[in-house]
Amino acid sequence: MTSTTVTNRLLLSLSKADRRLLATGLERVDLELRRPIEEANTPIKHVYFPDHGIISVVVKSAGLEIEAGLVGREGMSGTAVVLGDDRSPNDAYVQIAGGAHRITTRRLRAALEASKTMRQIMQRYVHVFMVQVAQTAFANGKANIEDRLARWLLMAHDRQDDDELQLTHEFLSVMLGVRRSGVTEALQELESKGLVRASRGVIRVVDRRKLLKAAGSAYGVPEAEYKRLLS
Repeated sequence: MTSTTVTNRLLLSLSKADRRLLATGLERVDLELRRPIEEANTPIKHVYFPDHGIISVVVKSAGLEIEAGLVGREGMSGTAVVLGDDRSPNDAYVQIAGGAHRITTRRLRAALEASKTMRQIMQRYVHVFMVQVAQTAFANGKANIEDRLARWLLMAHDRQDDDELQLTHEFLSVMLGVRRSGVTEALQELESKGLVRASRGVIRVVDRRKLLKAAGSAYGVPEAEYKRLLS
């Protein structure tokens, strides 16, 4: 594993010795849209470290689903594995296509057992992810749809190389747990303020500074924790 083949920030934060522990087990894979990464209550076979693209962790109940958290080039799937378990009650799948490096759960466990420093770094990431999930719950309970959408677009923008996000209104409605008409109205409001530009299947971030203002306190807490612990 070299920095020229990996752009995942969590992997790059590891020491050279820890990277060597993972190197022979990592394989490069494409992240196709809707590719399943984890299935609820099913043993996790691989852990993914996205280089680009985004994975959604989704809670399903009574035929409904809503996003609990998202993972991009800053992190990893399989947080349950880092905590010593082999499965999660939630699903995870690709929401924005890209690429990743993955490793079998067995090999990652062996590396974590062999390296205290790797365990510490990945446990710190799990903490940051749990903070993100908590902030998502807070935003879903207290923020309006426009603020929540602005937050989500900022989080996706953080994990992309350009300003264009390949997203449909229907998909955003699932991620935010609201009706499609609500997403459409919130996007129109953000567009009218010059923050984004939406076309079929694509949302372009036009003014990130104003988007930050629109999101307000709904955005920023997990990002600050990541910077404190992992940057």
